[in-house]
Amino acid sequence: MASSKGHKACKQCKSIYEGTKCPQCGHEEFAENFKGRVVVLDEEKSEIAKNLNIKKKGIYAVKLG
Repeated sequence: MASSKGHKACKQCKSIYEGTKCPQCGHEEFAENFKGRVVVLDEEKSEIAKNLNIKKKGIYAVKLG
């Protein structure tokens, strides 16, 4: 599994971000290795967001390493 340079995925909500704290949930534990990305633009209409239990728009990892 590989991530993009400088990006990490939150272990709580799987949001992909840069920095020290997740902008989606505020959690500080992260995984540097993740597989796949999902971009959610409309969390209310997205079937993928519903299946992955995503509540906010953003970029998310499919699987954490």
